[in-house]
Amino acid sequence: MQRETEIVHLLRAVAVELGLHSARFAQANGMHPTDVRALIALMDARRAGEELTAGRLGAVLGLNSAGTTALLDRLERAGHVRRVRGTTDRRKVVVEVTEHAVSLGQASFGPLIERSVELLRGYDDHQRAAIRDFLDGVRQAAAEGAHTPPGDASQREP
Repeated sequence: MQRETEIVHLLRAVAVELGLHSARFAQANGMHPTDVRALIALMDARRAGEELTAGRLGAVLGLNSAGTTALLDRLERAGHVRRVRGTTDRRKVVVEVTEHAVSLGQASFGPLIERSVELLRGYDDHQRAAIRDFLDGVRQAAAEGAHTPPGDASQREP
């Protein structure tokens, strides 16, 4: 059990470091932490070939309609996003990340991504599959934990 706990604690340390990196990026670029989360969600959608409406983005970020509108107005003024008609349904307005925002993200997060890819190359296909499964399971657990009432959190180990 100790080795498993050690891995969980390392994962928590990684999450803290990534949060700090994201906060430094936000501060250096005059953004709120939620702005960075929004840009990440939009870039993930872009990579997956999906279109995100303002409503869907708000749901992903846990924002209400007014908060989502304020966020998008701020990001649009800064040149990080644009609102355009959907490609599959022209009645929908979707949010796209701009190349400017992609370039900013690449400059800050690119070296970390490259280093992570380099580390993964040291593992064989089976090991990478195990790492992928573990990380996906932790991601799912974290997503489920976001929907757990605060009183229930005291039942879990830190």
